[in-house]
Amino acid sequence: MKNLKTIPRFKSEREERKFWMTHDSTEYVDWSKAKRVMFPNLKPTCKSISLRLPVSMVDQMRVLANKRDVPYQSLLKTFLADRLKQELTVH
Repeated sequence: MKNLKTIPRFKSEREERKFWMTHDSTEYVDWSKAKRVMFPNLKPTCKSISLRLPVSMVDQMRVLANKRDVPYQSLLKTFLADRLKQELTVH
């Protein structure tokens, strides 16, 4: 077994992400002892964006969302996720 390096303390998730993009984790972690875990309640990081849509499109989205008894923004995210999945699996 080789000596592992100490993982540094990070000031932010961004700093940690940058570190792991430029370093080999096998120098810091003994992956043979790793165990698989699940985080069922973990929510993905979200980013707020501003998006200009025609008023008629927003109105149609609200009508559809109302029929399904969901917020229109949630319905829009579902539509986008479905389309992204479709595009990424087809192409």
